Amino acid sequence: MIVLAFDTATDVATCALARGGEVLGERRSRAVQILEDAEGLLAGAGLGQRDLEGIVVGTGPGSYTGLRMGLVTARALALSLGIPVAGVSTLDALVAGRPRAVPLIDGRRGEVFTLTEGEPVCLRAEVLEVEPGREHVGDGALRYRELLEACGAVVPDDPDVHIPWARHHAALAHEFGPAEAAEPIYLRLPDAEKALRR
Repeated sequence: MIVLAFDTATDVATCALARGGEVLGERRSRAVQILEDAEGLLAGAGLGQRDLEGIVVGTGPGSYTGLRMGLVTARALALSLGIPVAGVSTLDALVAGRPRAVPLIDGRRGEVFTLTEGEPVCLRAEVLEVEPGREHVGDGALRYRELLEACGAVVPDDPDVHIPWARHHAALAHEFGPAEAAEPIYLRLPDAEKALRR
């Protein structure tokens, strides 16, 4: 199965083209360049849009705007090409790239998105329970490196381990279905909605 996978939940967007577990190409850029990256990957592999058999999209948690851009792009491509979509958590993709590590996505406002007993949660950075000696990865780990390392955590220096690479999304995707079935993981209300409620 030839799939296009991408994640736009963080400041670094990634896009990968894979066939049956083999990564044909991968790029990192910004969310606004995902379609351009996809076209480049297809051209580089000698393929066209009609060769795609599935779309894999990162479902977050992360930036509200980034998530919406990714999901809308995935749905538009799936509908126009008549192919199924699979959603994969950005946190799960980080862990797939660095097994046993604690994934941390910068949630802004002093918060991080992480996994607690396998479930996504939003926590204040200072209340994270840190297991000394355990690796922490993601842009949240980089942002709160000093705090984490003071508690005994290990934050790798390799910048690549902190990126939710789309190749991991492609590898984790198992359940493909209708485009609208890929739902974003929102762990708090968008700022605009909070403002309206006030």
